[in-house]
Amino acid sequence: MSAKKKGSKISKAEKEKLQKEEDERKQKEEEEARLAAEQEEQERRERQHREQQEQERLELKDKERREDELNELRHLLEENHTAVTKLEAELKRKAKWERYMRCDGSPDPSVLQEINTFISLWWEDAETQVTPVLQQCDLALQLIEELEGLIADDPEPQEMMQYKDTLLSLQKLIHAKHNLITEDILKLANTQSDIETGNMQSVVQDKNITLCLWANLNKNPRFKGFEFQEVRLGFRLPKQLAVSDVAVRILHTRYDHLSHLSRPTPPRSRSSFASVAAGDQESQGPAHTPLAPPTAAAEAEGEQEGRASALPGDEAEVQSLKSESRKSAMSVHSGKEDRKSAPLKPVEEGGSGQEGTQTLVEGVPSGEGTSPPPAVESAVTESLVASVVDLHQFSSLGGVFYFDVFHLPPQAHSLNGWEIRQLLDTGLQVFPYPCEHTPLHSATSAKLDESIALSCPPVGASVSLPDSVIFLEEPQVARWDPTDQHWKTDCISDVSYDASERRITFKMDSFYVFTLMQDSYANMPFQDWELRPLAQDTALLTINGALIELSITIKGNQCMLQTALENAPAHIQGQWMSASALQNGMRAAGINIFTDEHSDKYVSVNAKDPLIEHTVYEQMALLSSAVAFSWSQWNAQCGQEHLVLQVCEQLEAGPVKLGAWSLYLLGAQRSQQLAMSEGSPAFSPQLAPGTEFHSTFLHMLRDALSPDATQRIRASHHHYVETTVQRLLCATRVLTYS
Repeated sequence: MSAKKKGSKISKAEKEKLQKEEDERKQKEEEEARLAAEQEEQERRERQHREQQEQERLELKDKERREDELNELRHLLEENHTAVTKLEAELKRKAKWERYMRCDGSPDPSVLQEINTFISLWWEDAETQVTPVLQQCDLALQLIEELEGLIADDPEPQEMMQYKDTLLSLQKLIHAKHNLITEDILKLANTQSDIETGNMQSVVQDKNITLCLWANLNKNPRFKGFEFQEVRLGFRLPKQLAVSDVAVRILHTRYDHLSHLSRPTPPRSRSSFASVAAGDQESQGPAHTPLAPPTAAAEAEGEQEGRASALPGDEAEVQSLKSESRKSAMSVHSGKEDRKSAPLKPVEEGGSGQEGTQTLVEGVPSGEGTSPPPAVESAVTESLVASVVDLHQFSSLGGVFYFDVFHLPPQAHSLNGWEIRQLLDTGLQVFPYPCEHTPLHSATSAKLDESIALSCPPVGASVSLPDSVIFLEEPQVARWDPTDQHWKTDCISDVSYDASERRITFKMDSFYVFTLMQDSYANMPFQDWELRPLAQDTALLTINGALIELSITIKGNQCMLQTALENAPAHIQGQWMSASALQNGMRAAGINIFTDEHSDKYVSVNAKDPLIEHTVYEQMALLSSAVAFSWSQWNAQCGQEHLVLQVCEQLEAGPVKLGAWSLYLLGAQRSQQLAMSEGSPAFSPQLAPGTEFHSTFLHMLRDALSPDATQRIRASHHHYVETTVQRLLCATRVLTYS
């Protein structure tokens, strides 16, 4: 055994020999690796040198033709713009001439003498029959629409002021006429009483309004509320009102004449409507104190808001229901009225050169009342500011609901064959609810609010969502404050929404004008988008939003919206219209995909240089008859100064084939095709083999287009390019908001 071990033992000489062979082998491998590395480095340097030379050659080539490419692009854009401007000017002249030659008796709202005559004669017209009055209101709404179009054309400052004043006068006049027919119907309430309930309920509606009236003739203390079944509007009353001589009105106007009156506020950061409303409720404690009780002064200040109004020449004298023992009270003043020490006095509100409505307002001695502590005043101010709806973020949808309670006008009585009626010239009289009180911000104010809340419970309202709008999220309720001129979320509680019935119910501590709100940017940011051609001057823009997907078919200067939404508004779904009309219609219907100067404050965006972005949209529009464009995930990875999108030639009407897309990197100085694909693991700005740099996106793509595609692009009509495709791209800004 020991001899065998001895024979297998390696001698020292053998060890040295093996070690030497191993060292030589390692040395040889290292030498080979060094030579390979040197060769690889040499090849890399040579390749880098060739690439640099090629890069310099392409850059030099691009530089040499840069001026020509920019000039050609500028010429194309200017040519299109000039043609569109000329055609639009001709259309305006033609429309103005047709308006002048119209012989239907309607005034031209741009001619001051004509419109003033129309307004004056209508003010003096004592007609109270529902049908003719609503027909005149419809004509006035058409005039308002014309004025809005004139204002949108950005006229001279003097004309702009004239148009706005005329528009406000017409809006106030329309609502005054609504009040007039309301009063006329209520005067005959006992002749139209319902046999079952003993009360009067009436519904009047046309294409612009729905007027629901309920007169409390029976005064049943067990009465809780009423539902107008045919229009699915309802209300609930507390016992105090159920036993009073009151009439309730719900006037639903399918237009909004209040939001544009809202005082300007700076844009705020994105916030949840519901959270703001919840914060308002918490800050108000156990009871909601109205910011502006429906006093007579509030009605005078907000005549156009519909709290109370009368025809010029009539006096709307509102009787105060406060007890004589109360020596001091806070009255609601117009922003133009100073607080003075005075007895009850008329406050005159003028408008449009007509005699103003007069309303009795209770004066307050300037030295009376207790000033709130600075800390409490600051907290109250912050609460009031928080309750104001940011109209940069939220939009009123479906029109406005005027929810009012009035004193029931004196009813006629029959005596010996004679009909006896007390005639009043006061017009509609607002019934104050809850009772007015002094809003003292002191240690006792919370107890006072609680006692008022217990004695004056809130009133309820229920509304079915209008068919003309789509709410992508749960609708929110806001009330109009005529004193502060804002939509607010305070004084509203117990909001409940039934999505299956499309119905919302809530309570308010008084009777207010209210509306339904939605986040304007609920469908942003976009998940992806695609613009692909269908034929000559025809394309399909598809946008997959945060909540819904929609598509817009573009044909010449007309657009058509298509969505998969159930109960999509029929007036815009599948209807051909201009790009501007489509934008206005979609916004009004609650399907907003369009941006404005404040949108980036409410939507998470990929910030891009606006000038580069606009230039790309211009060139996409020029190419859109033959080239398809699509969203790319790498657009968010290339920085603010560059844009990335997928592109391919598309002459067929069907979807783009898989694998046909190419990536393009666009910047201020040059455009290039990328070697990477949409499915690459990382972003790389490497130039695609066999391609060149170009100073414009248009020339970059034209190098690779077929003759048929080039011919189709050259044949594109300027109306299709600029008026429709470019306008939609600039309005949606898909490269930034996706």
